[in-house]
Amino acid sequence: MKQTTQGPFSYPHFQPRQGYMTAQIQRKYIESAIRQKNLPGNAHRMEPIISLTASNDARQPIQFWQLYSVLGEDRIVDIVARFYRRVYADEHWFRSVFSNIGDVDSHTNTQSSMWIDVMGGGRVYHGGEYRLSFHHTHNAMQLLNDRGAQRWVKMMQETLAEPGIDWTDDPRVRPAVNTFLTYFMGKYAEEFGFDDCASFGEVNKPIKRKINFLNMTETAIAALTESELWDGLAARGVDVDQYPNKEALVNKALRL
Repeated sequence: MKQTTQGPFSYPHFQPRQGYMTAQIQRKYIESAIRQKNLPGNAHRMEPIISLTASNDARQPIQFWQLYSVLGEDRIVDIVARFYRRVYADEHWFRSVFSNIGDVDSHTNTQSSMWIDVMGGGRVYHGGEYRLSFHHTHNAMQLLNDRGAQRWVKMMQETLAEPGIDWTDDPRVRPAVNTFLTYFMGKYAEEFGFDDCASFGEVNKPIKRKINFLNMTETAIAALTESELWDGLAARGVDVDQYPNKEALVNKALRL
């Protein structure tokens, strides 16, 4: 469903909805990204980040739960289908884990439902995170190790490199998909104790907190981290190299 809005991309091209997993995965990802300093501490309250609709501002990255609003169902299913065609043409030790469960169409339908659900396409992956965990621990344990993860990543890398994939004309889409895959591979590596071998290409760049010192109290400025002070002053054109520590940065911010 297309909707006319102001901006270079006029999103949403497809109307997003909360899925069974969308909100939970969004929250967990944001918490993780804040810890890794890829998102600012107030990301939970930033509309361009938490919205299910991708921003029409090309300077804002697309979060992976906004991908449905850009890609819709067919493009997402196409990527997943391409991946499983590769899987079923691969060596027996790898493909047999999948073929023992179902055929290409079965895996494509299930996996694409999970992608769509997380990416803002509505409640299509019934069972949510419990179902995903059950599948991994009961059906896929043979591949949840270093060897299996490395082959899975290789298959996905080759899939994403296929020239026929329709990434649309928005260059932010591919980094958002890479961020999605990187997050889940890291999540599984931690859960099942294998090396995180995620390497899918460029991911979303970190978003820095925008700081307006003129609207802040002295206490609030003093509570900022040294990194936040450095970034905030640098954004205002201050030569921060002249201020070697947090105290000096705070004093400069207070003099603005």
